Amino acid sequence: MQELKCPKCGQAFAIDQSGYSEILKQVHDKEFDRALKERLEIAEMEKTSAVKLAESAKEARIQELTHEIAARELAEKIALNEATSKLKESFENELKLKEEELARYKDFTARQPTKMIGELLEQHCENEFNRLRATGFSKAYFEKDSEIRANSKGDYIFRDFDDEGSEYISIMFEMKNESEETATKKKNEDFLKELDKDRNEKNCEYAVLVSLLEADNELYNAGIVDVSHRYPKMYVVRPQFFIPIITLLRNAAQNSLNYKLELARVKEQNIDITTFESEIEEFKSGFARNVKLYSDKLKTAIEEIDKTISHLEKTKSALLSSDNNLRIANNKADDLSIKKLVRNNPTMAARFRELESPSSEIE
Repeated sequence: MQELKCPKCGQAFAIDQSGYSEILKQVHDKEFDRALKERLEIAEMEKTSAVKLAESAKEARIQELTHEIAARELAEKIALNEATSKLKESFENELKLKEEELARYKDFTARQPTKMIGELLEQHCENEFNRLRATGFSKAYFEKDSEIRANSKGDYIFRDFDDEGSEYISIMFEMKNESEETATKKKNEDFLKELDKDRNEKNCEYAVLVSLLEADNELYNAGIVDVSHRYPKMYVVRPQFFIPIITLLRNAAQNSLNYKLELARVKEQNIDITTFESEIEEFKSGFARNVKLYSDKLKTAIEEIDKTISHLEKTKSALLSSDNNLRIANNKADDLSIKKLVRNNPTMAARFRELESPSSEIE
């Protein structure tokens, strides 16, 4: 038996071992329950706090990602607007310059009478020849045809001479241009007969029509056109082939002259000229072949120029329609949204799902 004293009244009483154990058990159970309850309450408070913190962190992260996406969209939109604005401004400036240049040319040609335009073409050819006269045509004669015979004359006569002063080539030139405002459009064919007549009157070997007539005619746009089927030793060329036709005919005449001189020397020495005549024929056929090759190359070059012109026309059309394309691009930029970015972006979608799901570590 053990004696215990009441802490309130101070009275002593006896209790056996089993009763003492029961009292201890009651006290222990009560303290345990209280401590357990307090622990559970603290755990619940900690859990609630942790959940609130997680939710706050989640919300903050969502806000952060939202701001990042919004900032990126804004930056991309600003960059796109700047790029399209500069592209549009550049195209508009280029188009404006081309249109102004075309307008100036049309205005210039429209204000010139037909005779003046023809004189401008003559001046162009004369300038081209004079630019190369000292280096390429030092012994040549190239002047306006001022002598009228049979009520007619050409525009220019070209003659070249060898070292002994003997003429070995001569060309009668006629230059023809036509204003866009001219009511009656002339054709190259209209001037060939008169040109052949002038060539014969001035004892010229070749005749060349330098022409800007029939601007859309593919035959004449191909380069150097041989019209000897109509009139002997006659050609029609565009102004850019003015110097090449002189060079081609002069070089051929020089080669022919060399053969003639050699042939003359052989005859003087009573040597059999059969071989030389054969070489002359070979040269003639070779020259014809070279002329054809040269013409084919010129035709190819003209085709490439036509392709370039076509490409420039398409570029002009594209520039004129650029406003519509820019409007479509701007609409696409305005239609850009976070949902559309996330919809086709598995990585961003997964990040948002992670942020929306409860944390597995908090229980």
